[in-house]
Amino acid sequence: MPDGAPVPGPAPTFLDVSRSLSGRAWRQRPAEAGVIRAHMQGQGLIEPLARALAARGVTAEQGADFLAPTLKRLFPDPSSFMDMDAAAAAIVAALTAGDRIHVFADYDVDGASSAALLVRWFRLMGSELPIYVPDRLTEGYGPSPLAFDRLKASGADLVITVDCGAAANEAIAHACAIGLKVVVIDHHMMREEPPACLAVVNPNRPGDTSGQGNLAAAGVVFVLLAALNREARRLGLFADRPEPDIRQWLDLAALGAICDVTALTGFNRALTGLGLQVMSGWTNPGLKALLAVAGVESGPAKSNHAGFILGPRINAGGRIGRADLGARLLSTDDADEARALAEELDALNIARREVEREVTETATRRVEATGHHADGSAVVVVSGEDWHPGVVGIVAGRLRERWRKPVIVIGIDALAGVGKGSGRSQPGMNLGRAIQSAWRDGLLLAGGGHAMAAGLTVRPDGIDALRDYLNAGLAGEQAGAEALDWVEVDALLDPGAATRDLFEAFERLAPFGPANPEPLFALDGVRAREAVAMNGGHVRCRLTGPDGASVKAIAWRCADLPTGQALLSGQGGLSVVGRLKADDWNGRRGVQFEIEDVADPRMAT
Repeated sequence: MPDGAPVPGPAPTFLDVSRSLSGRAWRQRPAEAGVIRAHMQGQGLIEPLARALAARGVTAEQGADFLAPTLKRLFPDPSSFMDMDAAAAAIVAALTAGDRIHVFADYDVDGASSAALLVRWFRLMGSELPIYVPDRLTEGYGPSPLAFDRLKASGADLVITVDCGAAANEAIAHACAIGLKVVVIDHHMMREEPPACLAVVNPNRPGDTSGQGNLAAAGVVFVLLAALNREARRLGLFADRPEPDIRQWLDLAALGAICDVTALTGFNRALTGLGLQVMSGWTNPGLKALLAVAGVESGPAKSNHAGFILGPRINAGGRIGRADLGARLLSTDDADEARALAEELDALNIARREVEREVTETATRRVEATGHHADGSAVVVVSGEDWHPGVVGIVAGRLRERWRKPVIVIGIDALAGVGKGSGRSQPGMNLGRAIQSAWRDGLLLAGGGHAMAAGLTVRPDGIDALRDYLNAGLAGEQAGAEALDWVEVDALLDPGAATRDLFEAFERLAPFGPANPEPLFALDGVRAREAVAMNGGHVRCRLTGPDGASVKAIAWRCADLPTGQALLSGQGGLSVVGRLKADDWNGRRGVQFEIEDVADPRMAT
């Protein structure tokens, strides 16, 4: 949260909604009147937009940098990261010595983006960088002794781990024992004692003073590229070749930041916003091919492109296909290879959606039959045999949205006698820390993550004990998280005021993500007309005000929930909160209202 951000606390309800149909209270985002006026005067903003900016903790002095961030003003000194100089020196020394360098990447979008950034820098330095991505099913997350044995056998001298490795102390000790040099570039939570290797660069490392803990791994790697350029420049390596312009790869840094759901503030916001501008040119062959197979026209890139079109397809390789497909796609300069990889990833993504649907439905039935979703417990832990480890994280996220509490979904491999799980958390509840604690206390075979997401490996007979342990450990954070779970509204609108002009005015706050949430607007006293349930449990309708003005609307995955039932009933007098989205179908340049929550005054408690 930026400096000066309002601290959530007791506040009047908005539209008198103390309990919506999803069980939440509404309030207007708190903002200081003086800061609102300053943004109106200093930045020339309309009052609702100035209020939204102030409500995101942006002070009068920060307004210009927030609305028009630049790398020149916000780029951190690479040396402020612990071990960054050592990492750059080791990598450049290995490059100039002709050592065989490999990159070891996580199998998600952030890992693929991080690997591709390094591959592209090395390519301009005249060296091809082989990529190793562990198989999710057979190797699990992060480095392992087996993986390092394979890398050593393939001829590697130096391994750079990206988006993993910071907690792999034992595996990296093995690597060093067999003569491999290792540099770790990561952003995940780690132990107090780092792995013993050449360098461990992680803004979330204990003792690091960079202040860049909200970066994804791709953001850390982007800073590493600046450090590599600086080190190579110091050694005179650019006397006979141009210095790589790392700005051309900002699209990869933005992709990692958005898909890893990082807080888009400060330098990370600049990285992401400017990266989306670079992405808009669609010069990366892999991203261009992926957009084409998704049937989306090229144009200005938005966070939604990364989060909902590109990201799921890149992730599909690591989830249910070959783990290295995403990194290869983002690294290639061959248009034909990019097209083939994109088609394979798109097909895998279609298969992934079906697997995800089946696991979601089964897990939902299982939890709701036990009542664990509504018994006051701090966390839901659900498991099932043969649930694909590649989708458990997505399912956990879906169920977290449904039940508004942390959820861990575990797929059990009965033959191997292990369960592999993934969890998603609520703001205010640090799931990664709880999982690390469970690992230290012997309840897990492996585990780690960050505040909002975590992964784990557990024996099937230890799942009940894990559930009890996490419920006890997170109980103290539960009340604070529930207090944070307001629906925070930016402005009250009439349906007729939900226009494209208003949408584009608020787009100045983009890109959106944690610490900079997408603006929420409220409509009061509306009726859902022409409501229909769609495949996937979505509800489409037209929200009509008392004066007859209306706006098209959609609510996702709620047809079986009270919110969806209220919309489908066609009743009037509803209060609705949601986001404005562009509706450019057939060139119409309109807007659609994406419903977040619904309140029925007649059911107020």
